[in-house]
Amino acid sequence: MQFDVIIIGSGLGGLLCGSILGKQGLRVCVVEKNKQLGGNLQTFARNKQLFDTGVHYIGGLSKGQNLYQVLKYAGIIDQLRLEKMEEAFDHILLEGDPKAYVQSQGYDAFINNLAADFPEDREAIIRYCALVKEVCSKFPLYHLTNDDASAKDEVLGLSAQETIAAITPNLKLQAVLAGNNLLYSGVAGKTPFHVHALIVNSYIESSWKCVDGGSQIAKLLAAVIKKQGGTVLRNCEVKKIVESGGAVSHIETEAGTDISARYFISNINPAATLHITDAALLKNVYRKRITGLSNTVASFSLHLVLKPRSVPYQNHNYYFHKEGHLWNMNDYTDTNWPLGYGLYFTPDRKDPRYAATVSILTPMWFRDVEQWKDTYNRVGKETERGEDYEAFKKRKTDQLLALVQERFPQITENIQHSYAATPLTNRDYIGLEDGSMYGIQKDYNNPLQTIISPRTKIPNLFLTGQSLNLHGILGTSLSAVLTCTLLLKAPTLVDKIRNA
Repeated sequence: MQFDVIIIGSGLGGLLCGSILGKQGLRVCVVEKNKQLGGNLQTFARNKQLFDTGVHYIGGLSKGQNLYQVLKYAGIIDQLRLEKMEEAFDHILLEGDPKAYVQSQGYDAFINNLAADFPEDREAIIRYCALVKEVCSKFPLYHLTNDDASAKDEVLGLSAQETIAAITPNLKLQAVLAGNNLLYSGVAGKTPFHVHALIVNSYIESSWKCVDGGSQIAKLLAAVIKKQGGTVLRNCEVKKIVESGGAVSHIETEAGTDISARYFISNINPAATLHITDAALLKNVYRKRITGLSNTVASFSLHLVLKPRSVPYQNHNYYFHKEGHLWNMNDYTDTNWPLGYGLYFTPDRKDPRYAATVSILTPMWFRDVEQWKDTYNRVGKETERGEDYEAFKKRKTDQLLALVQERFPQITENIQHSYAATPLTNRDYIGLEDGSMYGIQKDYNNPLQTIISPRTKIPNLFLTGQSLNLHGILGTSLSAVLTCTLLLKAPTLVDKIRNA
């Protein structure tokens, strides 16, 4: 069968590109190496409980907001099962301080609720909110407009850590304003303020949870693609992108099949894309630049099934930081790990007053599991990693739970089952060689170096996904819109999405 577009990887970026391009009448084929679609949208079940792997909550989904409009245009917004989070969506916990500080939906509530805890800093909180909004205003695609994007250049070099510190000298308020920086792997000396602003703003605008997991987004988008006459191939790993005569002619799969198309979109990591094409059009200087970029840290995650009706459900998240480690949670040692965590509840569907499960996430580098790097374990390709690996997971589970117990004894006392995932798990299911959470680490010192164009020097090969401009559900969605705009040569696509 002849296709118009082949999309490599069924993460959110790939599936959104597929549904948008299918809507324009192109015949799409999405090729996925795993059994389950969705990349970071994937879920898994244990003990009849469903766990999200990467999507614990989503911002910008109220009617008319940016992500709402993208998913409406893609044709799935009315079928999504969503639950709005409570006003204070994130509670920030600091070592040695029993209080929980909150980030709230709506800028008035955000200011008033924080000013209640920091009355002398009310003006600083107002200045912070004004700056977040001002920085966001310089990114036209974020607001689904085609305005001149050059204004953003003046803010790309702002440091998140230094900008927040310049707004307020109050170290505790700094820690609260950046308290959920696990959302973008915030690090000292690298993380740009615009990354902080674009992500935090979307949650302040509105915060939502997917009822029964984020994988519904992937399933709905795949259904749209098929309805439009497209094809979705699972368990089909791409081994080579073949260029001939100045354009990509076809892909080769692990099974030895060749699939041809007019256009190709890679939704896998840009470095991994370069690894599977030896086209001379992609010059060595470009290859060195892309493959030399650092990725964000990977993660260790703990998924807990709780005893029934033992822990009250809380429709907000918690982020904890050890004192002095706000911007260097990744610089841990074996003894002081973990330096912080994010904690997320899901309700018991039979009795929503109680939590059924809790997921806890903390940074972990791939080097910690490097000795097992030659083992692979995913659905359809199951292998044991050995007793040493199980002992490692047990030791890390105990370390993380010891820290969690200090603030959440009710959780640690009521664990029925626990399941740990390491950077190896991330690598095997998501495909990044080092298990990175968010792909390429953005760097304000050289911002243009870490922003990647969807266009490549091969005229019919495009890139999409979280490594390009901004990660997370929203960032990946906007990258998909940009990729489609360039492929279709249709700047009006953004207007259609905004007015959907």
